[in-house]
Amino acid sequence: MRTKLSLVVLLSVVAAVGCGHNRPPEVSTTRPGPSKPIPPPAPEGTEGADLNALDRSGALTRDMLSDASGEGGPLADVHFKYDEATLSDEARATLDQHAQWIQAHPTAKIRVEGHCDERGTVEYNLALGDRRAQVTRDYLVSRGVPAGRLTAVSYGKERPLVPGHDEASFAKNRRAHFAVSQ
Repeated sequence: MRTKLSLVVLLSVVAAVGCGHNRPPEVSTTRPGPSKPIPPPAPEGTEGADLNALDRSGALTRDMLSDASGEGGPLADVHFKYDEATLSDEARATLDQHAQWIQAHPTAKIRVEGHCDERGTVEYNLALGDRRAQVTRDYLVSRGVPAGRLTAVSYGKERPLVPGHDEASFAKNRRAHFAVSQ
């Protein structure tokens, strides 16, 4: 009787442990060598929102804010072709301007976020978003931005800017977005 009771308890424990929730895979976008850890994703309800920059008194620094679309802020999004992580001439020109702005604001820290459209698997798009964020970050570093002021993270297809299911929406979602903070 004691053996049967022990077996029932053991099976119950195994069943309870095996019924945990599946979590999405974590993807590291750190490069080999010394680097800072990747910041955690933004809290629920702030999808795609930028970090609010603060001055020394805790007030928002107006010229460092940009909206989630990348429009109207100091650092506009750069866009990519389907299934590519190559910077176009237009993207390079935009990033040249970004490098000047970042260098003129020495306390600004920038999180480069790689995004994809909804096509493809979660894993594939996380990897593609990582390549987009890294190539963007690397270009800014090549233009004189200190690497320590830039971090790169991939959100893959998990944070679309535009919810549509057409080519125009897909094109807007294939981007590197810039979250600015102090």
